[in-house]
Amino acid sequence: MEWLWEPLQFSFIVRALIAAVIVGIVCSVLGTFVVLRGMAFFGDALAHTILPGVVIAFLFGWPLALGALVFGILTALGIGVLTDRGDLKEDTAIGVVFAGLFALGVALLSASGNYTIDLAHFLFGNLLGVTRADLWVTAVLGTIVLLTVFLFYKEFLVISFDPVLAVTLRLPTIFLRYLLLVLIAVTIVVALQVVGIALMLAMFVTPAATASLLTRRLPSMMAIAAIIGAFSGVVGLYASFYLNVASGAAVVLVATIIFTFVFLFAPRRGVVWH
Repeated sequence: MEWLWEPLQFSFIVRALIAAVIVGIVCSVLGTFVVLRGMAFFGDALAHTILPGVVIAFLFGWPLALGALVFGILTALGIGVLTDRGDLKEDTAIGVVFAGLFALGVALLSASGNYTIDLAHFLFGNLLGVTRADLWVTAVLGTIVLLTVFLFYKEFLVISFDPVLAVTLRLPTIFLRYLLLVLIAVTIVVALQVVGIALMLAMFVTPAATASLLTRRLPSMMAIAAIIGAFSGVVGLYASFYLNVASGAAVVLVATIIFTFVFLFAPRRGVVWH
C-alpha cells in the first residue's frame, strides 16, 4: 500500500487530488444537462472562448479565474442573445463566436512573447500547480454551481425533457436557459486549472455519457457521473505521478477508458449484449 500513500506526502499532490475530485463532481453533475440537451458543442466552444479573458488576466497579473469568469459569462450571454433573435442557427452563432474569440486569445498570447509555453499551460491545464488560492476558488465556485443545480433541479429537469410542458407550466424558460449557460461558464472556470481548455469538454460529456448508458433516471445519472468524474480525477492524478504523463490528459484518458468499458459491457445495453 506504500504506492497509495507515497504521493500524499507532497502538499501539492494533496491539493491536486482535492481539486480533481471537486472538478470531477461539478463537471459531471452539470454535464448530465449538457448531454441531455445536446449542448456539447456549446460547452466546447465556451471553453475556448474564455482564452482571451485568461490571457488578459495573465498579462496584467490578475487571477486567471477572474478573466475566465468574466469572459465566460459574457460569452454565454452573448451567444444566448444571438440565438434568441432567430436570425442565426445556434450552432452557427456558436461557431462564429468560438472562432473569433479563440483567435483573439491566441493573438494576444502570441504578442506577449512566451507563446508556446503559456499556450500549452492554458490548453492542457496544470493540475499539479494548483495553489491554495486556486483550491479555494474551485471549492467556492463549485459549491455555487451544485447549490444552483439543486435549487433549480425540477425546472432544469422539465426544460431538458419537455420544453413544451415547461411553457405550459409558465416556467421562466428564457431565464432558466441563460442560467444554465452561465452555470456552464462558471464550471469551465472551475475546471480550467485541472484539465485546461482543450480537454474541458471531456469532463463535461464523458462521465455523463457513461452514466447515461447505465441508467435512465436523472438523479441516478448525476450520482453515477459524479462518482466516475471523481474516480477519474484521483486515478488520473496517480497515473500522472507514476507514469510521468500530463495530469489533465491522464484524468481524461481514465474517464474515456471507463466509458469504453461501459459502452462494450453495460448490462443489456453494451455492444457485447447485442
